[in-house]
Amino acid sequence: MNVSWLSENFSDFSWQSLGFFALNKVLYIVVILVVARLAYGVLIYALRRMLVERKGRHLLDERKANTLFSLIRSTLFYVITFTVLLHTLQRIFNFDTGTLLASAGVLGVALGFGSQSLVKDIIGGFFILFEDQFAVGELVKAGDFTGTIEETGIRTTQIRAWGGELHIIPNGSITAVTNFSRGKMLAQVEIQIPYDEDLDRAMGVMSAVCEAVSAEFGDKIIEAPTVQGVTQFGERNVVLRVIAFTKPSEQWSLERELRRRIHSAFLREGIRTPQFQSIIVTDPMKRSVMNEQEDDTINPS
Repeated sequence: MNVSWLSENFSDFSWQSLGFFALNKVLYIVVILVVARLAYGVLIYALRRMLVERKGRHLLDERKANTLFSLIRSTLFYVITFTVLLHTLQRIFNFDTGTLLASAGVLGVALGFGSQSLVKDIIGGFFILFEDQFAVGELVKAGDFTGTIEETGIRTTQIRAWGGELHIIPNGSITAVTNFSRGKMLAQVEIQIPYDEDLDRAMGVMSAVCEAVSAEFGDKIIEAPTVQGVTQFGERNVVLRVIAFTKPSEQWSLERELRRRIHSAFLREGIRTPQFQSIIVTDPMKRSVMNEQEDDTINPS
């Protein structure tokens, strides 16, 4: 009896209508996704032209504009995705979006206690932006991570380290930030000189190097390099220090250039610098031979 009922219903069922219905829904989903992708692309293009690639009109600082663009792009992605999802559910499955949003609100309250970290990350992202703590392209230290800000999103911040590692940090966990890209930066070089060298002559050579570097790299320097003089008496050497203030992220290149030129100038002027030699012997036989040689040198027969 059941078999005959199933056969009668399947014979009356319109498989062609079902096929057209499924194809229609699939095509609708494809069209919605394409339209959403195009809308997202157009909005991102307009934002990039307005904030990042602007010509003639400078509404914001370049780094602030990059940071704002990164945050808005992240927000747009989530908003468009959520809108497409709601519209698809309403059109295809006849869901009542009002009821769905109300249910989502109740569910959001119920899950609010379990999603405090997510809310904290989002709020932290907005505070980072509006308080201008750092911007894309700046060198910062956040907790244990140091590197260049590559992207600031609504929930996370991406920091590119010196070695190329990409650190993705939740905004809510960023409690303290050291920014190395704002204001003048200190460039400091310390040179060790043996006690028996003429310190006044060495400082005169260093001052000449500072003047040459200041004249050549003036576009990177805020306060010209100066020789502070003797800053420390070491066990075997005197420490001489040179300091300068540079534009952000230029202090390390200036330090390298000062060290190189001071070393070359000392070689030309015959000013000695400390030379250390360390001999590490791992072979016990060689160690015993060296000990015998030292004994013969100290107590010649």
